[in-house]
Amino acid sequence: MTGLVEIFAGWPLAASMTAAAVAAQGLRAGRRRSALNEALHELRRPLQALALAGDRAAVPPRVLASSVELAGVALERLDREVNGGGAPTGPREAVRMRPLVEAATGRWQARARLSGGSLRLGWWAGEALVAGERAALAQAVDNLLVNAIEHGGPAVAIEARRQGSALRLVIADSGRASRPPSRRGTPGDTIARLSGRRRRGHGLAVVRRVAGEHGGRFVLRSSDCGSLAVLELPLANDRDDLVA
Repeated sequence: MTGLVEIFAGWPLAASMTAAAVAAQGLRAGRRRSALNEALHELRRPLQALALAGDRAAVPPRVLASSVELAGVALERLDREVNGGGAPTGPREAVRMRPLVEAATGRWQARARLSGGSLRLGWWAGEALVAGERAALAQAVDNLLVNAIEHGGPAVAIEARRQGSALRLVIADSGRASRPPSRRGTPGDTIARLSGRRRRGHGLAVVRRVAGEHGGRFVLRSSDCGSLAVLELPLANDRDDLVA
């Protein structure tokens, strides 16, 4: 009888341990699924840009090269997520941000035009250098631009200015109220499906992660009258190992 009492008394602890183990396993599976989805999302972006580029001769070589590089980085990360090892970490360098942002703007011009909109860049930040991972910074800018094009108004503008010791990138759109509604079966609906527009959340999550990893901050304000996304990144103190 004493043995049975001890066995029954131990059941709540055993059940709790089993539930905790199951919950932990589910959490790990959820994190891995999220990491895989993010890796797929970041691979789809440059591939979409390359597909929309059309006449390669009309696209600046820097834009094509950066798109191919981003696709390679994303493919490497996807491979590591599938086969083990986690996300790769690139070298931290003093990155020239103007060429990086210009390449991103050129990469998504065709996407903006396809939606009947426009994308323009205004640069008032001089030679802004940010210490960090170049591919991750490019991914963050890409996601901000595509988010504004796909979910905001047709007229999208990105402006870069110095804010103290930080680079401030502001991406503004003209608002969803100025965009005609699209229905299933229309060209707008086709664009939405091909672009992965309905798989929301990964792009802005990438921006938040990159901002945190680089000691910066990200703020988003959205409404039917227009959205405003602000990405601030600390400027680098040294000019060693510059990357164009």
